[in-house]
Amino acid sequence: MLNRVVLVGRLTRDPELRYTPNGVAVANFTLAVNRPFSNQQGEREADFINCVIWRKQAENVANYLKKGSLAGVDGRIQTRSYDNNEGKRVFITEVMAESVQFLEPRGANSNSNQGQGNDYFGGGSAPSGNDFGGRQQNNNQNRSSGGFNEDPFANDGKPIDISDDDLPF
Repeated sequence: MLNRVVLVGRLTRDPELRYTPNGVAVANFTLAVNRPFSNQQGEREADFINCVIWRKQAENVANYLKKGSLAGVDGRIQTRSYDNNEGKRVFITEVMAESVQFLEPRGANSNSNQGQGNDYFGGGSAPSGNDFGGRQQNNNQNRSSGGFNEDPFANDGKPIDISDDDLPF
């Protein structure tokens, strides 16, 4: 059996950090993930996926991510149910995150266009290499040194020419 989920999206609100009676940290957050197609009106839709992460990573998520932060989540789907106050069974499906990757440098989203339109990925153009603290400059320096650690996927400003037939999916 296989139960694996990989998501990339933006947090819709600040993570909620709590502790169990035994002192184990648990954080809940919701990730907005754009669908890869537009609806009939030409608008992009998004799915809002509830995620849960435990222990030290929960504390890291709560301390370093906030509403609008871009994050990658690797985990598994889990369902649970309970009876509410009216006696009705309520089913919950959520991603139990095993790891969360912070996909933006700290503070990169502080000036984002949150809440504008239906673009949950921040509403702007992709950041240039210089928006990441000079990382683009460092990539160029590493490339010119020509060593074993050379990054063949570093952005050199040219488009990548790959046929759809060469992709494994």
